[in-house]
Amino acid sequence: MAKFDSLKDKVVVISGGAKNLGGLLSRTYAEEGSKVVIHYHSLSDQKTAEETLQKVVASGGEGALFQADLTDTAKITKLFDFAVQKFGKIDVAINTVGKVLRKPIAEISEEAFDLMDKINNKVAYFFIKEAEKHMKDNGKIITLATSLLAAYTGYYSTYAGGKAPVEEYTRAASKEFMTRGISVNAVAPGPMDTPFFYAQETSETIAFHKSQALHNQLTKIEDIAPIIKFLTLEGWWINGQIIFANGGYTTR
Repeated sequence: MAKFDSLKDKVVVISGGAKNLGGLLSRTYAEEGSKVVIHYHSLSDQKTAEETLQKVVASGGEGALFQADLTDTAKITKLFDFAVQKFGKIDVAINTVGKVLRKPIAEISEEAFDLMDKINNKVAYFFIKEAEKHMKDNGKIITLATSLLAAYTGYYSTYAGGKAPVEEYTRAASKEFMTRGISVNAVAPGPMDTPFFYAQETSETIAFHKSQALHNQLTKIEDIAPIIKFLTLEGWWINGQIIFANGGYTTR
C-alpha cells in the first residue's frame, strides 16, 4: 500500500531546506521522526542551514546538510546520491527552490531570463527526474509552484513563466511513475510572507496582494507546510495535481 503509516524513519530530501518554508518543512518532518537532507544554495546560507540542522536534531530527527547550486544538474544528481549514501534510501523529495523577479518585460535582459528559467524551470524538471531515479517505490515528490499560474497580471513574466511548466511536469511524471506507486504533486501558494516577497514589492502592491485573500493577509509558511505534509501522509491518494493554497487569492 502506498500510504505511509507515519513519517518516522522516512528519509526526506528538501531543496532550499534551510530557511523560510524549506526551513519550516525540515523542522516539521524532523518532529515526525524523519531523517532530513537539507539542501542550501550558497555559502552565505551556511549559518542558517547549520541552525536549522541543530533544530532538526533537537526535535528528535536526524539531518544532514548539502550545499550546491542546483542549476548545475550534476549537483542535483549528487544531492540525491548523497541522501542515499547518508541514509540508505529516499522516501520523500520536496523542491522549494525558486527565484522571484518583478519587472516589466521591456526591462528583462537575456541574462536575467536565462537565470530565472534555470532556477524555476530547469531545476524543477531535473529534481523530479532524479528524485524518481533515487527513491523507493511508493515515494512522494512535491514541487513548490505559485498561484500566479492562475492569475492574470503583469510584471512577473519570468517568474510565472518559469514556474508554469511545473504543472505539465507534475502531470506527466505522475503518469510515468504510477507503476512504481510514486505520487507527484505541486503546491501553489499565494504571495508568501517571506523576505523573497517583500524585496520585490512596494507598500501599495503589498496592500493589494493582502486585499485579495482571506483576512486581508498574505500566505503564511505555516499555512503551506501542513498541506505538503498532508500530501505525504493522509493525502497519498492525491496525484498529478497542482493545489492552489492561497486563501482565495486566485483560482481557475
